[in-house]
Amino acid sequence: MDSTRVTEHPTSHERPQSGAGPADARGAVLRTQEPLRAAPAGALPAQARMSDAQARTGDTAAEPGTATPCPKNGEAPSEHAQPALSEHSQPAATEPDPHRPRPAPETIPAQPGGEAERSTGTVGGLERRSGQGVPPGAPMPMRRDGDRLRFVGAATRRIARGIDLDEIVMGLCRATVPTFSDAILVYLREPLPVGDERPTGPMLLRLRRTDRIPEERDTEGGFMPALQPEPLDLAVVTAEQCEVRPGGALAEVLRGVRPVFADAPAAHDALPELLGPDAQLTVPTGQRAILAPLRGRRRVIGAAVFLRRPERMAFEQDDLLVAAQLATHSALGIDKAVLYGREAYIADELQRTMLPEALPKCTGVRLAHRYLPAAETARVGGDWYDAIPLPGSRVALVVGDVMGHSMTSAAIMGQLRTTAQTLAGLDLPPQEVLHHLDEQAQRLGTDRMATCLYAVYDPVSHRITIANAGHPPPVLLHLGGRAEVLRVPPGAPIGVGGVDFEAVELDAPAGGTLLLYTDGLVESRLRDVWTGIEQLREKLAATAQLTGPDHPPPLEALCDEVLDMLGPGDRDDDIALLAARFDGIAPSDVAYWFLEPEEMAPGRARRLARHALSRWGLEELTDSVELLISEVVTNAVRYATRPVTLRLLRTDVLRCEVTDDVPQLPRLRQARATDEGGRGLYLVNRLAKRWGATRLSAGKVVWFELNQA
Repeated sequence: MDSTRVTEHPTSHERPQSGAGPADARGAVLRTQEPLRAAPAGALPAQARMSDAQARTGDTAAEPGTATPCPKNGEAPSEHAQPALSEHSQPAATEPDPHRPRPAPETIPAQPGGEAERSTGTVGGLERRSGQGVPPGAPMPMRRDGDRLRFVGAATRRIARGIDLDEIVMGLCRATVPTFSDAILVYLREPLPVGDERPTGPMLLRLRRTDRIPEERDTEGGFMPALQPEPLDLAVVTAEQCEVRPGGALAEVLRGVRPVFADAPAAHDALPELLGPDAQLTVPTGQRAILAPLRGRRRVIGAAVFLRRPERMAFEQDDLLVAAQLATHSALGIDKAVLYGREAYIADELQRTMLPEALPKCTGVRLAHRYLPAAETARVGGDWYDAIPLPGSRVALVVGDVMGHSMTSAAIMGQLRTTAQTLAGLDLPPQEVLHHLDEQAQRLGTDRMATCLYAVYDPVSHRITIANAGHPPPVLLHLGGRAEVLRVPPGAPIGVGGVDFEAVELDAPAGGTLLLYTDGLVESRLRDVWTGIEQLREKLAATAQLTGPDHPPPLEALCDEVLDMLGPGDRDDDIALLAARFDGIAPSDVAYWFLEPEEMAPGRARRLARHALSRWGLEELTDSVELLISEVVTNAVRYATRPVTLRLLRTDVLRCEVTDDVPQLPRLRQARATDEGGRGLYLVNRLAKRWGATRLSAGKVVWFELNQA
């Protein structure tokens, strides 16, 4: 059995306060094992601490672990009693201490064992340097330079753990209270300068955080009330904001960079300026307050105030060095946190602007989307998704993935997405869009590679045309609950060059759900891509069984269920997800005619539209529709050489489309009073809910929409 006894030695930088128990994570004391010296025959057991009576009479107790000889016939014990064993002798076997103390926390460095006087800093019951008596049971201040170095090392490690601003400031407070001080106030510049930015305007300091010892501290036996000397009321002391006057006392202290005591001439007027006019009444007198400027790499960014209660030993000259180290490490950490915050803000803004904020509302299809970055430290990536309305109530669905997840990948992704939108506006076939994207990627650089899947859905024909460039295949969830991986040509990634892309046309049944995704959803270090695709298919089928065969699952809930398949080790890449529910347009809601480019075409178009509106029960729209169709068809047949098509679509709105073979787009202009024409588009713009003109591969289409009454 171990014959050692555990004794407690407080560190000088972390003097436990009255009522502070060793269980407190911030205010624990050191516990070292000290060997017991064997007592000679007839000796009384050693006393570790002086009794209250001895303390009141001024008697000193023997060192812990030494033997006190028995007095003879009432003779007083000798003050110079020597221990029976040397320091390196084997300790005598004793009973283990039933009250074994808890281990010291990680933030408090362990103090090497030694003699009692050297570890407590006392000689004969007197404090080593000042020669003053130490009250019984009072914690000893640190007197060893090694302890200060160990504290600074532990405190700076704790401060360095923080990434953002709040974590660093909290690390400073938790590392110093109550180890180094009883309270701390941290003021930071408002606003904080970033990098090499030169602040403009007056220097404002705002209170960022305060910390202090609570009124009651947990002890091993429960709660013990703390001593209540002169109160250190931070609510009275602190001012939320102060303006540093140029040439004032506070400005001089901050310019000096070095910490100063509150009673120093330089800080006598600086503290009231920082803390408020009541600071001199509540801040403890003497060297119990330190004002430490916080200087970053370029300029002063704030100040920290360390405070000790009146009953605690005052700061020493060496404590200014400790405060300087804490302030320096905290200021540099805050500088880095501000730069990190700016970079994170730029990354978030870049990603937000590169991706669509909201998908458009398209006819015959409902959409839902998700995007997840690879990690908090990599907020930008090369994955993107898009939905682009096309002429004829069609919609283009796009999902792509640029290699990597960095700022460069996001920038390339933005250029490719813009190119895809431009090409879609030209109404090119999907394979042609991928071909032009491949050429654009080669112009951006030789190593700019990406995968992309481009699909065009037609709600009238209930068909979808898909072209693939090295992207994972889409999954189609049918209305009955069957999930199917679509067979599309894989193709080569964008940027390879010299590769032809192939498109395939497939059925898009009403009620079906098409899921487009990037490889981050199905591929990770724990599974290959085809295993992930099969798991995705099974997940979709299982989710569809929950709603029954006649009701497809809600899109938003379906996206959430799909993302739930990701495990802890499956987030190696960012994820883009686009879900499209095919509602389609019923054939009974579509009216379609061909008109020869002749003078009688506008009159025939009015009659056909009137009959269609009567069949749909929309007679109240007859006058507006006839007027607008007459104007648009007249403009089309005036320059067209081939038959003009007229189509009416009834969905939540009434949509009219007129297509001709002339590529020039009409422009809205203000007609002069003497002009005989030029007012047709003006009427369309005033009466229609929306209208537009889109260039096709062989002509153009002009359309307008009206609300149903």
